[in-house]
Amino acid sequence: MPFPNKKEINQSLKKLNKLEGTLALKSDATPLEKFRFELCQKFIIFKKNNGLNQKELAEMLGTDEPKVSKILHHRIDEFSTDRLIDLYSRLDPDLKLKVS
Repeated sequence: MPFPNKKEINQSLKKLNKLEGTLALKSDATPLEKFRFELCQKFIIFKKNNGLNQKELAEMLGTDEPKVSKILHHRIDEFSTDRLIDLYSRLDPDLKLKVS
């Protein structure tokens, strides 16, 4: 199989840029970004530990699946920190926040 030409590579890169996978935490993340990332991780852990699918989690949160998908993939620019905390507290009413 020959190596792809420049046009084929550019077309592939354009397709890859449109994909929306899980975002990773930046190495230079601020404390707030780290907190928000860890909060998203709590949603993922809750989902996994309770054997829920995305639809079931959305129903428990009282929101729609696309929003839950964004949280599970750390694509949370449209969510305030307060909103994330409110949503998670629906899953864990005993949630305690700690500032260190």
